[in-house]
Amino acid sequence: MADEKKAIDATLVRELAVILKDTDLTEIEVEQDGLRIRVGRDIVVQQAPQPFAYAAPQAAPAAAPAPVAAAEPAKAAPKNENALKAPMVGTVYLAPAPGARPFIEVGANVKEGQTLLIIEAMKTMNQIPAPKSGKIVEILVEDAQPVEYGEPLVVIE
Repeated sequence: MADEKKAIDATLVRELAVILKDTDLTEIEVEQDGLRIRVGRDIVVQQAPQPFAYAAPQAAPAAAPAPVAAAEPAKAAPKNENALKAPMVGTVYLAPAPGARPFIEVGANVKEGQTLLIIEAMKTMNQIPAPKSGKIVEILVEDAQPVEYGEPLVVIE
């Protein structure tokens, strides 16, 4: 049975490794005359730098807004039926960068499509546009606050 085993061709393995490198493949497999050779490599995925660099909320500040957030929906729900609601779960940011001027302020006029805020979801910054033109009557969230899907964010009249 040992006579039936085929020897691994080191030259073939090296050639396959060169093909992997030249083509940016992660794995290649060849079968020839009953001999199967698979050559693979690990790749390092680098995430593109984010244009926004917000610091994650600390444990103490995150604990304080929780009771406020629990109390707000009860009083905000009937009053803000036409509020812009969060299209996703994430963390809301009111400015394009830390320390920058907010996108909107109460009393400001906005145009349809204008960016109102950003929701970070899965390391992606999603700009949330105004669904209609109007005046900002109320901002129902705070900067760096976690939001749930469907949670009221801004009231535009």
